[in-house]
Amino acid sequence: MRKEMVPEIRQARQKLKGLFGDRSPTVGLILGSGLGRFADSLADKVVVPYGDIPGFPTSSVAGHAGQLVLGRVGETWVLVMQGRVHYYEGYDMSQVVLPTRVLVASGCSILVITNAAGGVHPDLAAGDLVLLYDHINLMGTNPLMGPNDESLGARFPDMSNAYDRELRELARDVARHNGVDLRSGVYAAMSGPSYETPAEIRMLRAMGADLVGMSTVPEVIAANHMGARVVGISCVTNLAAGISPAPLSHEEVAETASRVEKKFVGLIGALAQRLGEVARS
Repeated sequence: MRKEMVPEIRQARQKLKGLFGDRSPTVGLILGSGLGRFADSLADKVVVPYGDIPGFPTSSVAGHAGQLVLGRVGETWVLVMQGRVHYYEGYDMSQVVLPTRVLVASGCSILVITNAAGGVHPDLAAGDLVLLYDHINLMGTNPLMGPNDESLGARFPDMSNAYDRELRELARDVARHNGVDLRSGVYAAMSGPSYETPAEIRMLRAMGADLVGMSTVPEVIAANHMGARVVGISCVTNLAAGISPAPLSHEEVAETASRVEKKFVGLIGALAQRLGEVARS
């Protein structure tokens, strides 16, 4: 991270520094729909509503608490986004990724980005946790469009290791030690907010996607742009259109996320501690 930053990032970082004092996070987490309970398990918490942070957008979606939580997992200080905003809510991409950029600017050199996703691959089932190794951006836009801010990163960042290989191996190791079956897959991002049609799901499967959702990809691109390392984890909360005969609903997403909450919180907590060791080394 270079010394100069865009005003919005600098102002948000200064506000948080005043609230956090000498507690410096090294790992950032972005929690998807219905997955925000992890933040409740942290020790020595400081909770800041998004509305209290300069420039932060606020979420209008159920299952996204809309607050930033600093806390400790073991010896690791983490900075957690308890909920996110989405492109479909009417924000432009620079607003969608501003919180991600603030996490990195605040010292989080590693980000764990999670989401609730639809299962496209026929072998996936609701409740599965999937480690992402790549993505397909079908949102029709990119958070780096427009003039590049050299203080944040290069004009043309490489995305061939967007989901860090070394950290993926670490995540698999953590999952094995915690008895969690962690699948592996490719995430496709659509703009939403309507769910995909059965024809679109067939297209996504033909393209090599295993999961589909309406988030994550902009944040992953912005984090890589700033030089942060990323781990991506999806919770399969429903089977995509045309795979299951049941109509899709956000209520199903929340219900499944609640069902896997204990498994998810345990995995993320153990992973955050290991990632903290990596960040400090």
